[in-house]
Amino acid sequence: MLILPAIDIIDGKPVRLYKGDYSKKEIVAKDVLETAKHFEEIGADWIHLVDLDGAKEKEPKNMKLILKIAKEIKTPIEIGGGMRNLETIKKYIEGGVKRVILGTAAIEDEKLLRESIKLYGNKIAVGIDCKDEYICGDGWLYKSKIHYIEFAKKLEKLGVKNIIVTDISKDGTLEGPNIDMLKKLKGEVSIDITASGGIKDINDIKKLKELNIYGAITGKAIYKKTLDLEESLKVSKD
Repeated sequence: MLILPAIDIIDGKPVRLYKGDYSKKEIVAKDVLETAKHFEEIGADWIHLVDLDGAKEKEPKNMKLILKIAKEIKTPIEIGGGMRNLETIKKYIEGGVKRVILGTAAIEDEKLLRESIKLYGNKIAVGIDCKDEYICGDGWLYKSKIHYIEFAKKLEKLGVKNIIVTDISKDGTLEGPNIDMLKKLKGEVSIDITASGGIKDINDIKKLKELNIYGAITGKAIYKKTLDLEESLKVSKD
């Protein structure tokens, strides 16, 4: 299982939200690039970046910074937030980003999703962000009537190879990931699943590893020091 430390970005600063609430943002480090370099030094498998401004405004807002990170570190990075057209996706991938995550666009624009997969294959992932098991979009500001398992099955048929699954009610809470939700999904699709939201400590990493999923994204636990990144990387490989 891969471990992906997360850096969420608002106004060029590394932040964390609580249950996706923009009014409850907390700046967690001084500098995004320095934080990414720190994760690289520890040995992170990937670094997970989210342009929260982009997710909210429906267009990239921190692209310059993200492309600088892609240029200055060797650790592969993935980016989500504000992916609404092929031009944006192309700029990121040609700029060195290894994987682009479609969120709301994957819900609302199937044509874009199909074209992206055709052009970039496994460099395209889809974020499945849910509340009460139903998909949310626009930086988690609205809830759809699409069930997360139904959506995952559709994505698999379309050729998506990697999904990032977030239970919004767990995100930023340190209450533990939604293991039951992930188990149900694992039983329905064979696509690579990356779990996000709620990870508190090494026991949560062990529980996710037992599920035999592709990856685990952790943010707040690292910043609050309830989880040691180096230890989690070791456990994930044992």
